[in-house]
Amino acid sequence: MIHFEHPQILWFLLLIPLFVGVWIWLILRNKKRLEQFADSSMFGRLIPDASPWRPSLKYGLIMLGAAFLILTLANPQEGSKMVKGERIGSDIAICLDISNSMMAEDIQPNRLERSKRTINNLLNALGSDRISLIVFAGSSYVQMPLTNDYSAVKLFLDQIDCSLISAQGTAIGDAIEKGMESFGYGDPDREWIKNQGRAIIVISDGENFEDDAKAAARKAASEGIVVCTMGMGLTEGTPIPEYRDGRRVGYKRDNNGSTVTTHLDEATLTSIAQAGNGIYVRATNINSGVQEIVRLIEGLEKDHYGEAVFSEYESRYQYPLAAALVCLLAELLIFERRNKKFNLDKLLNDRKSK
Repeated sequence: MIHFEHPQILWFLLLIPLFVGVWIWLILRNKKRLEQFADSSMFGRLIPDASPWRPSLKYGLIMLGAAFLILTLANPQEGSKMVKGERIGSDIAICLDISNSMMAEDIQPNRLERSKRTINNLLNALGSDRISLIVFAGSSYVQMPLTNDYSAVKLFLDQIDCSLISAQGTAIGDAIEKGMESFGYGDPDREWIKNQGRAIIVISDGENFEDDAKAAARKAASEGIVVCTMGMGLTEGTPIPEYRDGRRVGYKRDNNGSTVTTHLDEATLTSIAQAGNGIYVRATNINSGVQEIVRLIEGLEKDHYGEAVFSEYESRYQYPLAAALVCLLAELLIFERRNKKFNLDKLLNDRKSK
């Protein structure tokens, strides 16, 4: 079965009929202009060397060659065989803060949406690592258990918003414990083996009001789990928008009617990362800090997850490339005007007269 390594390039094929349509329009326009000066039966006498079909043939060969070049760039591939490979990787728990403060718009479009984009970028940069997804606010729960199916993780990620947890607050410590549980820690039905191949990544603005997050990070580190933190937001205070039926109705206010502001608490997130033997990175409108986290994950111990079956593909771009070269070479060898020594039209007319 043929598939393309870069299928998005195939969209350029839509330009071919557009160019053909423009060519036909130009031919018809030029024909009308010539008819203003002479009758169509006189064209052969006025321009004896002109060929009615050669220019169209040359243009058709150019368009056909362009189409084959587009197919070449898309790199058609054919699955030749199925091969078995060993699957190794680390276990990563991503803890995403979905408290109301994550709706602040100090980084665009807001902290939560930027966090989700950052997770998507992280998934794109990882290989065969297993991922679990935990969401938290005043409490936390496992949104997605450990899996190698990144498409499923992205699907669940798209559905996340701040309404998933009614208990507001920021319980980072509870989220870290849920991350440990997603690895099997504390499960009586699973044997817990301490190793250095697990990491918990907390993505939050750092305003922790509910528990002792540093103690939870130290506990995780004692079990060989690295705890990293990613700060979302700016250190300057910014208001928290409120929405009703999808429309902004104002900003969150306290009991005294004053506007509630939220800011990135880098000190808390840094101390959590230090307690968890990890690193702290800050996301901004320009940099998401993904590469620093990826480098840390690449340095973790890798576990064996068994065998996986992969399709091994072979590129077949040589065939459309050869066809494109033939078309373009043929276009160069065909002249727009008739060849006086070898005139195909004259030969055909001579045969009819005989």
